[in-house]
Amino acid sequence: MLFQRLWKVVMTTHVTIVGAGLGGLVLARVLHIHGIAATIYESEAGAMARSQGGQLDIHEEDGQVALAIAGLTNEFRAIIHPGAEATRVLDPSGAVLLDIPDNGRGGRPEVLRGDLRRILLESLPDETIQWGKKLTSVTAVGEGRHALRFTDGSSVVTNLLVGADGAWSKVRPLLSDAVPQYAGTTFIETYLHDVDARHPATAQAAGMGSLFAVAPGQSILAHREAGGILHTYVALKRSAEWIAGLDTDDAAPALARVAAEFGGWDPALLALITQSATAPVARPLHTLPMGHRWDRVRGVTLVGDAAHLAPPAGDGANLALLDGAELGLAIAANPGDTETALATYEAAMFPRGAKAAADGHEMLELLLGEQAPAPLVEFLSKALDV
Repeated sequence: MLFQRLWKVVMTTHVTIVGAGLGGLVLARVLHIHGIAATIYESEAGAMARSQGGQLDIHEEDGQVALAIAGLTNEFRAIIHPGAEATRVLDPSGAVLLDIPDNGRGGRPEVLRGDLRRILLESLPDETIQWGKKLTSVTAVGEGRHALRFTDGSSVVTNLLVGADGAWSKVRPLLSDAVPQYAGTTFIETYLHDVDARHPATAQAAGMGSLFAVAPGQSILAHREAGGILHTYVALKRSAEWIAGLDTDDAAPALARVAAEFGGWDPALLALITQSATAPVARPLHTLPMGHRWDRVRGVTLVGDAAHLAPPAGDGANLALLDGAELGLAIAANPGDTETALATYEAAMFPRGAKAAADGHEMLELLLGEQAPAPLVEFLSKALDV
């Protein structure tokens, strides 16, 4: 009888995770620490199948807490980019409105997303992740169980399913009818390489950390990465039709069209667009309804953007990490009782996601609103205590 009870616990706490982003990985790591089996199904062919994006500021109150729960604080500290917490705000003429050096505060150190993902991947057994598993459908099959089918023809049935599959989650429809909507703003991604030697005026204007050059309806946001890289997001408050007409496959005309929206701006700032070493990538911002939540559905939940997609305000990655870590702890604390675990997790996650969504919309207003840049300067001065 004891063996049967133990076997039942093991069977009911095996966790199926869709998506090997930060939230899914930290969830698998926390479960692994607690001896709970998990399998991640990821559509990408492998860990290096695509670029993992730029720098993330990892916050003391959420992202760093999650990494501590995952037992990865030392590994995290080893990948921090020193000096990257410096912050500078310019107006379109290049005049400096706010200049805050990195004084070693350490509250929001910067790391590359790729490095953060790597330390999470290295913390898991090799068999945890099934690569090249693109989900085509997921259906309820009764008693809290769900069947997943993949493009390679394989399938799996699980008792505990976690959607960590981002903005366009295929797991979300099990819980909610909500669909991401265009937020009216697009970020266009560019890069400058070897900036101090090849683009000294731009390097000097940008400073050593994060740059905010803002005006109503349009901004140039950049941060310095290791190796002399300036990674830029050109923010434009434009219609979906305008963005759809931007042919980023033809790099030079696309960059010229974007730069034309910034007439009269300082040439050192415009170089972040016109001199890009890479083709521009348009990233339209989408959001779920603010305060998105659902009624409890047996055997399934969501983490990260799948649960609470919102405009970026520095919270997305941090919330995904904390979601994964707290869900892992809840599952570990309730062996054999996954419904209590999921309800406990969601009770904390819903208000946290709602606040982050409100903060994200506020940040868009600070960056692109009619009064920019003055409200951003005031906000950062208070937030960074200067």
